[in-house]
Formats: sequence, structure tokens, C-alpha cells
Amino acid sequence: MSSVPDPPIFQRCDQTAPFPYRTSEYLRRAIWEIVQAMLFRFSPRRLPAWRRMLLRCFGAKISATANIRPTVKVFHPWLLSIGEWTALGDDVIVYNLGPVEIGAHSVVSHGAYLCAGTHDYTQPNLPLQRPLIKVGSGVWICAQAFIGPGVAIGNNSVVGARSVVMKDVPDAVVVAGNPARVIKAREMKPI
Repeated sequence: MSSVPDPPIFQRCDQTAPFPYRTSEYLRRAIWEIVQAMLFRFSPRRLPAWRRMLLRCFGAKISATANIRPTVKVFHPWLLSIGEWTALGDDVIVYNLGPVEIGAHSVVSHGAYLCAGTHDYTQPNLPLQRPLIKVGSGVWICAQAFIGPGVAIGNNSVVGARSVVMKDVPDAVVVAGNPARVIKAREMKPI
């Protein structure tokens, strides 16, 4: 047996807030989960207008030209804003405990995860934090990329497949890796 004492435990899960939201948010979330599971998820792929309408009914700000696939999962529609001609691909998860804003002409490819929620690990009770994720216009977030809490992706940038983005991305660059880093400027050829 070791004679070295165990270090004291800093993190106190017994002191975390068991219900960090207002009661009205829990009710809205429960209703949205039912709607998302039954009416949103099983809607035909060719009916993006139906999915836009459902999201708007729950407070999302979504352009009439946005395309959201039926397998997209949104946690709090009332904290979501999507610009013109933007697309969210299959199996995208928008874990928007905080606001998520996506500009115009952007693509979030299949399996990407936008995580706008975390906890302050410097405090023993791990209080919930809900920082904004802001994705600019003309952005491509490639397959299975992870966008962390509080991150801003600059206009016309590309996030490589399976990248982990935990810091802001400047305009017009390509980032990739874990953690994501700038690989090069985005080459933009006219059509």
C-alpha cells in the first residue's frame, strides 16, 4: 500500500445545479423533442420548407432558402439563426445550449457537431456556460468536424473533416487537425 495520501477532490458534483434552466425552458424543450422526433425527423428529404416551419414555430430565425436535412438534431431552436442558402447536412448536431448563428451560403456537412455549451471547470460546482458560436458566411464545415463553445468561424473559411476547432478561425483560411490550425489561405477562383 502506498503511504501517499489521495489528493483532495476539487470537483464537487453534489454541488452542481440540478436544474440550470427555467421551468418554461424545460417545457419548451420537452415539446420540441416530441416534435423533432415525430414530425421533423421523419419528414421527406424534399420538404425543407416543412422543417424550416417547424423550427420557426419554436423561435428559430431561418432564411426561406436554408436547407436543413431531417436527421439534423437541434437542442434549442429558439437559440438558432441560419442565413440564406445555408445547408445543414445529415446527422449534424447543433448542441445549442447557447446561441448558434450561421451566416449565408454556408455548409455544415454531415456528422458535424456544433457545441455551444460547457461548464466552468475552474469552479468546484461546474456552473453551466452557454457561449455563442458564430459561423460566418461562405463557410464550409466539413464532415464530422467539432466546433467548440464560444468559437467564431470567419467568412469564407473551410474547416477540414474531423477537425476540432476550439479557437476562433480568421476569414478566408483553411483549418484542419486536432486542434485545428491554419493550413493555408483559401484559394477562391471565380466561376
